Order: sequence, then structure tokens, then C-alpha cells
Amino acid sequence: MRLRFEKDLPVLLFALVSASTLASLPQVESAWTGVKEVYGEQDFGLRILREAMLIVLIAYAFFEPRLRRGTMSSAVLAFLGVIASYVLFEVGYALYLDLPLVVPMAGLRIFEYLPLAMIGFVTSRLGAGSYVIYRFAHYLRYYIALQAVLAIAQAVWAPPLFGVSFLGGGRPFGTFVSPNLFGATMATCALLFSLVPGLRKWLAVSVLLALLSGSRTAFISSLLVVYFQVYALLRPRDRWALVMPAPILAVGALLLASSPLLSGRDDANPTEDGRIDLWQQVFSEQIHEPADLLVGWGLGLSSNTINILYGAEHFQGQFDSDSLYLFLLNGYGLIGLLAYLCFLWTTTRMSVHSNKGLVITFIFVAGLTFNMWEYFPQNAMLMFLWGAVLGTGFKPVSSPLQANSEVSGWYCRRPS
Repeated sequence: MRLRFEKDLPVLLFALVSASTLASLPQVESAWTGVKEVYGEQDFGLRILREAMLIVLIAYAFFEPRLRRGTMSSAVLAFLGVIASYVLFEVGYALYLDLPLVVPMAGLRIFEYLPLAMIGFVTSRLGAGSYVIYRFAHYLRYYIALQAVLAIAQAVWAPPLFGVSFLGGGRPFGTFVSPNLFGATMATCALLFSLVPGLRKWLAVSVLLALLSGSRTAFISSLLVVYFQVYALLRPRDRWALVMPAPILAVGALLLASSPLLSGRDDANPTEDGRIDLWQQVFSEQIHEPADLLVGWGLGLSSNTINILYGAEHFQGQFDSDSLYLFLLNGYGLIGLLAYLCFLWTTTRMSVHSNKGLVITFIFVAGLTFNMWEYFPQNAMLMFLWGAVLGTGFKPVSSPLQANSEVSGWYCRRPS
């Protein structure tokens, strides 16, 4: 059997994302009946499917000769070595603080889908990144069609377990455990469709589903995608008219997303948000010395994985971070947080991808009030896109898609 990642990789990525339709099936069935399962009592049996599919994809990358050679390059290994060294230090520090091993292990979960970033990076270096995204986006249409049917049905008939949608039923959750995760995934699908011409109607469907979810993060993220689409259509001399009011538009989007009509909740006022109170409480109670600020005060204590597995107060100092940046500050300290932000900035400097501004801004904004690297399948898609964007900044080591040059052509010519 001959392995050709240009053909196989889009199928494997689609299979990985599609595993989300089964991973949370027990919780989806409970929500349809109006029962919200307690985190500590949830059944995780089917969720092993996503880990199994990830292992299959990683194994494929190992057996595909070009992907294996690209991943084993000295630059990639050196980068992984630096990350691994600091992560091991943080694990050791967490154990020094007498935290059970399961807690720092949960804090490592943000690296679970890092192999997808590596695969995306190597794929772009091989000159096939645009084609893989093109094929993956076309497969993703079937996934969106399924989610749209379920979401509309839930928005009309489902019990208002998470709030009321503007269609009269409950806020839709698709095949996810909550509307927030559903909306975040739909916004990420909108990002992916925006990178491929000819799929604007699917982009519109994804944005509408993100809006229907009532999630503020999803709503703002999807509007960000639309903003960049409008920006790309304007002439360069006219774009300043869209850039100047951007801060006002952002505040307006936040207020609109927090309205009861769109959010489906009466407690979504941003001036009374529980996240803000939580963050103030965490800073006042958890930071006792410079070491807490520098290297963190408990790797994994703010992990949603720990909260789901053991309950919200099982370990002393445990809390819901509800922000990627607070999660990084808590677990990896100021060093880890600045390293993450620096790598985002470095990606925009090194990459020549035509849509690097959109992808990196989307990743930055989505992490403000959402720990996206812990939630599947949003983390899988964004990790791959981040790697593909970064890899575009390097000279391709080969050109395996000479016959598909027309696909690469439109991809490289699009304005950012």
C-alpha cells in the first residue's frame, strides 16, 4: 500500500473531527431529556474514540516517509526539546507542592494535539498545506450539515437547559456537552471555510450556528472571521476606514453578544461577569510570592479536565480558569505565558501565509475567555491550522502537487 498524505491526511483529519459526534453522545442524550449531568458522574466511555483516532493519525505520520523525515528534522526536535525541558520542570515543581500526579498530568493536556501542529507545519513545508486544507474543508461540509440539522431542532424543541434560543427552544449544543463548546467549534469551522474560496455559503452557515449557540466567545470569534473577509474585499487605500473603528466594533460586539436575545441568558452582562470576579479572587488568594508569579502556583489546578473528572473542589486551590491565559499563568507562570504570546507573534513574523493575520488573531481572541486547547475538536483544527500557517514561512522542500498548482495559486494570492 502506497501512502500519499496529500490524499490521506484530509480524510484522517475529517475522521478525527467527526469523532466528536460520538464522543459526547451520552451527555447529548441526557441534555435532550432535560437532564444536565454532574461533571464527576459523566460517562467517558465513548471519549476514548478521539484519543484512539489521534493515535491513528500520529501513527500514519510516522509511517508516511515524507512526514516522518520532516518531523524528525533538527529544528523541530530542538523546539520540542526546549518545550519538554520547561514542562518537566513545571511537573517537578507541582509535585514539590505536594499535588497528586494526576493534577500536573491534566495540566499537560494543552499539548495533547501538538502533534497536529507538527503535521501541519511539515505539510506546509512540503508544499501541500493549501491542498490539504482545501480537501479537508470540503469534507467538513458534511460535518456542518449534520450539526446544522441537530442545532436547529434543538433551538426549536430542546428543553432550555442552558438558556433559551431566539427560536424558542433551548440553546443548541449539537453533538457537544454544552452550547459553548458547540459554538466555539462552529466558529472554528467558519475560520477554516474562510480560507477556501467557493465555500462562503458554508462559512455563512457556520457563523449562523455560532450565533445560534448563544456563546459570546463563539459570536465574537465568528464576527472576527467576517471582519477579515470584509477587510480583504476592500481596496488597500480604503481599509483604514474599517481599521479605525475596530475597537468600537469590538465593544459593540461584546455588548450585543451579552444581550439576552443573543446569549439566551439573563446573567450574561459583561459588567457582572463571574469570570472577572474569579480572576480577581485567584490573583488575591493564590499569588503569595514571586515564584508563584514567575513559574505558576499549581500546574493543572485550573484544568477543566480535573474539574470534570473529580468535581470542582476536589483539590485545594482548584478553580475553573475560563481563560487560556489564566490557565497558562497558573500552571506555567509568567515565563510560560510570555513564551506562548511570543510564539504567536513569532508566527506572524516568520510566516508568509496570506491569512496569517486572521488565523493568529482568531487563536489569540478565542483564548481570552476560553481554554480552547483543552476542548475537542476545536483544539485539533486550530493546532493543525497554526502549524500550517507557521510552515508556510519556510521554503518548501519539495513540490508534490505540481498537478494541483491552480489550488496553491489561489491560496497564495489571497490578501490577508
